[in-house]
Amino acid sequence: MLKGRVSISLRLTIWFGAIFLAGWVLFGMAMWLNLKHTLADERYQTLSRRIDRLRSLLDKNEDADARNEDFKEFAHATGGGLAEIFRANGSRALPSPTSAAKAFPWPTLESGVNEKFYHVNAPDQPYWVLARRSSLEGETVYLTAAAPEGGNLLVLGRFWEGLLASAPILLFISSAGGYWLSREALRPVDRITAAARSISISNLSERLPVANTGDELERLAETCNAMLARLEIAVGQIKRFTADASHELRGPISFVRTVAEVALRNPNADPESQQAFEDIVEETEKATVLLEDMLTLARADAERGDKALESLNLAAVVEEACELARPIAGDRHLELSVSLGDSRLVNVRGDFATLRRLLWILLDNALKYTQGPGRIDVALSANSRQATVEVRDSGVGISAVDLPHIFERFYRADPSRSNIDGAGLGLAIAKWIAEMHHADLTVASELQKGTVFQLVLPVCAKPSPIA
Repeated sequence: MLKGRVSISLRLTIWFGAIFLAGWVLFGMAMWLNLKHTLADERYQTLSRRIDRLRSLLDKNEDADARNEDFKEFAHATGGGLAEIFRANGSRALPSPTSAAKAFPWPTLESGVNEKFYHVNAPDQPYWVLARRSSLEGETVYLTAAAPEGGNLLVLGRFWEGLLASAPILLFISSAGGYWLSREALRPVDRITAAARSISISNLSERLPVANTGDELERLAETCNAMLARLEIAVGQIKRFTADASHELRGPISFVRTVAEVALRNPNADPESQQAFEDIVEETEKATVLLEDMLTLARADAERGDKALESLNLAAVVEEACELARPIAGDRHLELSVSLGDSRLVNVRGDFATLRRLLWILLDNALKYTQGPGRIDVALSANSRQATVEVRDSGVGISAVDLPHIFERFYRADPSRSNIDGAGLGLAIAKWIAEMHHADLTVASELQKGTVFQLVLPVCAKPSPIA
């Protein structure tokens, strides 16, 4: 679920930050262990040098008392007095030089080992102890010395604190840098996405921008452009077929209708033949309307650029379209009301005939799907920037499932509405006319409560009154 809501840039940033954090922790642990080993080795070198000096001191004096005195002075002068000389059985070969050495928890020495480096936990702090085998007056002894580890622990603690303190700052810097790099790397994707969204069936000749980078994005753009070229060819063939078929079928259908109308004038035709000819005339009328609508859409697809528009009075267009619908509304026991308000002088740039056809399609839709007694309300309103025509009916309404597809070609709503004559092209033509006038045509509906179509057009600066 998270991946569906998070951008690739943010995901890459999170992965980059997580990898950096894991690498930083591993690096910090490695450096900490290396520092710990280095400090321990430094303690070993210190203790080793101290024992070497002790060995030299013992070799200088053969007198036991003088040796004991030198040992005490040595112990007091180095290492805080923590030095001892043990026999192989663990007893002291020389008296403890200091009380600290006597109280220190010396480790049990391992016999037969030349040298051993011990880690001892004393009550105050940990210590490192080095024991080295030697000889004194022909007897095997172990020279031992201890050094505290508190300083090492302090250095290690400060190193770890510094590592933890720097991690958030470095994580922020690396994440910000990773986000910037990912955004820069994916910027061509944003351009490709924006270009792809702007391409529809009406402008399939446009292509995606191709960056000469030689990477995967260049290949993706080239592949998409090749696909668009194939789609353009296929759609062009479909459009030409639709236009040619519609044009070629007009003649035969007109001929069939003419023959049927002539046959209806024959007084000697039997009633069954009369009914058959009437059905033929009715169906050819429907087919003619369908072919005209298909030709209209085919011409709309073939047109390039804007249709020549001129300033016209929108209220006049609304009134003329409503006058065409008023007789039909009366026959179907529907009340048709027209409200122009203070918008009778609103001018828009458009084509009178096509705008009237758009409004007639909306009114025809309301007439078809509103059962008497019912209402159809047409309202015109305007402000300084736009004019709005609203066609509201109290009909059966449109379901939420059908509503997003209502302007698609040949789309018919649910079966409860399919008994109404029509091929599903009227609203598609209305949408095309609205786009031609740089207008917005929207619909809102609720089942069994009615439908509202709203047409919003930009207004002209100079109004002209209705003649």
